[in-house]
Amino acid sequence: MHRRPLQLLAAALVGVLALGACSGSDGGDPDSPGSGSAQAQTANPYAGRDAYADPDSRTAEAAAKARADGDTDAERVLQRLASIPQGIWLTPEQYPAGAVGPFVQGVVDAADASGEVPTFVVYGIPDRDCTGGFSGGGLPADQYGPWVQEIADAAAHGEHAAVVVEPDALAASLECDSSAERVRLIKDAVDRFRASGVTTYVDGGHSNWVEPAELADLLEQVGVEDVRGFATNVANYQTNEDEIAYAEKLSDLVGGAHYIVDTGRNGFGSTDDWCNPSGRAFGTEPTVSNDGEHLDAYAWIKPPAESDGQCGGGPAAGELWPERALELAAASGW
Repeated sequence: MHRRPLQLLAAALVGVLALGACSGSDGGDPDSPGSGSAQAQTANPYAGRDAYADPDSRTAEAAAKARADGDTDAERVLQRLASIPQGIWLTPEQYPAGAVGPFVQGVVDAADASGEVPTFVVYGIPDRDCTGGFSGGGLPADQYGPWVQEIADAAAHGEHAAVVVEPDALAASLECDSSAERVRLIKDAVDRFRASGVTTYVDGGHSNWVEPAELADLLEQVGVEDVRGFATNVANYQTNEDEIAYAEKLSDLVGGAHYIVDTGRNGFGSTDDWCNPSGRAFGTEPTVSNDGEHLDAYAWIKPPAESDGQCGGGPAAGELWPERALELAAASGW
């Protein structure tokens, strides 16, 4: 996931999109709201209930392996990390059409049984990492809507579920040649989740990338004012203070939309390197905000034990990297 710093994008921000995005119609009717659609977008999904930690996550599997190997120190750290709620990422490579729905429904059923809220991250837009990072792939445009609909239908079976739509996609669209298609597809995805009654946060970049006014224009085009809001700092390292300042500016520009902030690895803030930077630490653990303002929650949207890509000694993007988790834990005083 490539994130170019704000100052390097100045020249790219001149030709901002002015088109009106339209939504597709395959695989479902996004204009026919589900029974819980209104409440799903007007209420904080994390208020009054805990976020869900997947007991079958790859971090949990790594903890079990460490236990089997007799590595008690790694087991302790990884088990503690696995117990903290984290985003459950859905990619078409790991969960293709026909498999993603049953997986999502299994998660929401388990979360319902414990009275908790799962947070899914949808990451399958065409030419996904179009700025040339380490997370390339995604679906062809004509397959994206039906795949999203399968997720929306399954997530709607749960009492409570939240979804983050396409990390990096809108901010990166200012650098890519397919910005019009991206806006159209994300608008369609947002409509599908809204209609299905799934609390929706559209990815909103971060504080050191795109100016709030530029990102707000894109968020408006994809219908952020019709859903709960947006997410910031996903898989990044910006500080809480910088993200809140950025997100509040964004919120003011898009009708007071609410937001969540990824704090999984921002304990020591960012560096010039966005890909597996050394010397980082865990940030604020997932917690709901009760201040009555626009912040809904701090969340660990990107699992901290997963790599940013093949850089800094890391494996492929999204792959589990136990050594990285142990480094973050040590820096965090675990």
